[in-house]
Amino acid sequence: MTINVLEEERVDDLGRMGYRIIQNKKKFCFGMDAVLLSWFAKTEENDRVLDMGTGTGIIPLLMKARAEESGIHCSFTGLEIQEDMAEMAERSVRLNGLTEEITIVHGDIKEASQIFGKTSFSVVTSNPPYMPGNHGLKNSDESKAISRHEVLCSLEDVAEQAAAVLQPGGHFYMVHRPFRLIEIVAALRKCRLEPKRIQFVHPFLDKEANMVLVEAVRGGGVMVKVEKPIIVYEHQGVYTRKILEIYGKAEK
Repeated sequence: MTINVLEEERVDDLGRMGYRIIQNKKKFCFGMDAVLLSWFAKTEENDRVLDMGTGTGIIPLLMKARAEESGIHCSFTGLEIQEDMAEMAERSVRLNGLTEEITIVHGDIKEASQIFGKTSFSVVTSNPPYMPGNHGLKNSDESKAISRHEVLCSLEDVAEQAAAVLQPGGHFYMVHRPFRLIEIVAALRKCRLEPKRIQFVHPFLDKEANMVLVEAVRGGGVMVKVEKPIIVYEHQGVYTRKILEIYGKAEK
């Protein structure tokens, strides 16, 4: 199958199942946060998974690869408001021959329950914009600004729509910034998404966390587990074994 790759785009190897992804070097490209979220999120046989704000489609692709490695069959849907990003993500799906397993939909997170219907998914993931819309300078590139700042959707929008499309007992997974953790918990609990598992990510052992992974269950109980933190670097430029394991590059 011939897939068009545009002038500013590149094709990157994901290092799992031979999957590749198309990215535009002038727009928002995926980072470690997406890789960590795809690892943190758990799936079971026949789960229906929605990734809200899928961007390049990286999270459905990586979660599909992990499910396949585990012998689990799931279906994945990526929802993306930016039409050009959604089109690029759809080309990545076709590039990997995964059109039967992954669907990319162009649409607004705030309308997810209208697009898909309520209680349509057993798992929802999101790597939403981290920064409040009025916080600091926004990137001059509109695509990057939308990806990084709450320009088109808020944390509350993400929580509300995740709760609406999740089945009772369904799981929501998100990566965000620790400085917004109180807001995150408040927004989730307001929508009856009860935090069940939290894991902080530190760049170095002696540095404060710069990412947090959160799992919540629709209608779950009040107990929460704080997992052992993830440390990214042993020292400058050298990943820890845990990170190498997550990327599938650790030596056996």
